[in-house]
Amino acid sequence: MRQSTYPIRVPALRVEQPLGVFYVASLPARVLLDTAYSDRLRATRNGESYQLDGSQRELHEPRLRDIGAYIDTNESTFPNSIILAPNFDERTGFLVEEEDDRWKIETKEDPQFPDGKAHFIVIPSDRKLAPIIDGQHRLFGFNFSERLDRLDVELVCSVFLDLPKPYQAFLFATINSTQKPVNKSLTYDLFGYNIDKEPAESWSPDKLAVFLARKLNAERDSPLHDRIIVAAENDFIPSRTEAKREGRWMVSMATVVEGIARLVSQNPKRDSNMLLKRSGDARRRSLLTQESVDNSPLRSVYLEVNDKVILATVKNYLNAAKRTIWAQADKDSFIVKTVGLQALFDVLKKLAAEGLTANDLSEKYFISRLELARNINFSGAFFQNASGSGRGRIRTCLELRLGLKDSSDLKPEDKGDYLSACGMN
Repeated sequence: MRQSTYPIRVPALRVEQPLGVFYVASLPARVLLDTAYSDRLRATRNGESYQLDGSQRELHEPRLRDIGAYIDTNESTFPNSIILAPNFDERTGFLVEEEDDRWKIETKEDPQFPDGKAHFIVIPSDRKLAPIIDGQHRLFGFNFSERLDRLDVELVCSVFLDLPKPYQAFLFATINSTQKPVNKSLTYDLFGYNIDKEPAESWSPDKLAVFLARKLNAERDSPLHDRIIVAAENDFIPSRTEAKREGRWMVSMATVVEGIARLVSQNPKRDSNMLLKRSGDARRRSLLTQESVDNSPLRSVYLEVNDKVILATVKNYLNAAKRTIWAQADKDSFIVKTVGLQALFDVLKKLAAEGLTANDLSEKYFISRLELARNINFSGAFFQNASGSGRGRIRTCLELRLGLKDSSDLKPEDKGDYLSACGMN
């Protein structure tokens, strides 16, 4: 079987709608079978074809066989879009940090396009990183086609990069709830998010994280007020278009949601699945302590349903960052870009554990700690790699200045560059 060669780079149409930015592209079925998955079904290479795995294979197989037979006909066509939300680890549900694996958008100047730019989706590897929001039957029906050449059929895809899981559930439920065979409550249950308002005691880590991220975006005293946008375009987001005109930086919802989730869970997907095994009053997050060991800094606060403390901790920390590190940053500084916010949340994990032990998670406490990193110039050339390594460099500099890491931990060949960039020589 002819296999796809990675990386793959395909033209894409950029679409901006109220939820956020997504991209429309045409991808061969074989590429999607390599890289896409759902919680229910996934395809695995098996010699010259693919085999189907998943917890509900038997439930879907008759329909998939019908689709496979249709694919083999001379009139088969799939004009509707398959909706994907790439860059999420299948096992944990976290955003993927490895830059060499992440789907990304490349742009180049081109006057032939309305916005003066040509856009391309780049898929670096065949790693399964693309959750399917809608269209899994269309895609996995290719497993039941008897014609291997059909794997080269191109399928229309709408790609939402870094779209948090609760919003994936929202899209799936919205798309399918108007179709008679699909029950709207069931669609939310399949993703772990009921349409009816659930008691806070039953919230999974990522559902809590989305709730708190929304509050951070809405509350006027929040340092992230009106700075969070749901769907990531690439490293930054429109209605970023307006924000850039105003000189105001923005951050993706995924960055904030993951930053909060990591404070309370080492594996949000595991926790969500455990909660879904229970029903009614038995679906309480406090019971998670009986089923898993988790050393996340605010895990105990989460299990006690003390969400106000989690929100206050994040808000106090980011207000402290605003008064110290952000106060010195210009609009092009990497500390106010995605990698900078990710690095700040990485450091918060350590400071939250430290503060919880000292029974002090106040803004004053965080200011006293972050003050030590006030004069780092995160606009410098050392931080220009806006990728996973850029995040690591920012995090390392912060940890060095805050005494959370010792310079002796650095590689000898890197030590001089770090000390210089961090203002420690």
